[in-house]
Amino acid sequence: MPFQNRTILITGASRGIGKAIALRLAKEGANIVVAAKSVTEDPRLGGTIYSAAAEIEAAGGKALAVQVDIRHEEQIQAMVEQAVAKFGGIDVVINNASAIQLTPTEQTDTKRFDLMHSINVRGTFLVVKHCIPWLKKGKNPHIITLSPPVSLQPKWLGGHIAYTLTKYNMSMLSLGWAAEFKGAGIASNALWPRTTIDTAAVRNLLGGEALAKMSRTPEIIADSVFYILQKTGLSCTGNTFIDEEVLAAEGITDLEKYSVVPGGQLYNDLFV
Repeated sequence: MPFQNRTILITGASRGIGKAIALRLAKEGANIVVAAKSVTEDPRLGGTIYSAAAEIEAAGGKALAVQVDIRHEEQIQAMVEQAVAKFGGIDVVINNASAIQLTPTEQTDTKRFDLMHSINVRGTFLVVKHCIPWLKKGKNPHIITLSPPVSLQPKWLGGHIAYTLTKYNMSMLSLGWAAEFKGAGIASNALWPRTTIDTAAVRNLLGGEALAKMSRTPEIIADSVFYILQKTGLSCTGNTFIDEEVLAAEGITDLEKYSVVPGGQLYNDLFV
């Protein structure tokens, strides 16, 4: 099993894309650190760190549920300490946690602006910062950040500049880490979906059931992560991947199984 004894730390892993990645890697024997805020279930969102951990172990992996709000550095440090105490190290970090609000400048509350920047940018930076000493000792260490290719097309900037800034900053962190940690043998890549993904954010904030039916399931991202992480670190670093391209490189071009509605119309995600 390619992920046996490899420890994968995933932020926002209690549901959605993060949990799908966790379950995919658990099937290959990985140790998963389920890092998220959710300890009680919100009916609109579903799932907690504990329910996700139970599913991971049922799938064949080992799990550690850690409550963490990545806005708080001391909680990140405690998370890393718990992960190392449980599994002996950290081999992979997946930056999945993110906040979203697609509003123009006048309609973006200051608190929401700060929230997106403190989670998406500052939180992502601090998670990696505190994991780096362990990644340097890791087995085929990788960082994967769920963020898009950077495009300066005005259509991606004009409608929701506050959110766009944070996602592009995540991508620039990813590219910067590829250069910074090349000498340490740590790969760093960004990954983004071609189409919308059926998540709680899509259903509750963006387009509801109608958009969910025009989306793919989170498993397409999970499978893409699976293939990226099998690459030898420095042969696969500094990329801003699109999920379809990752799968195509593996000879997988029939993506129908990922559609929420088989044969249905798909809706392109932001930034692609």
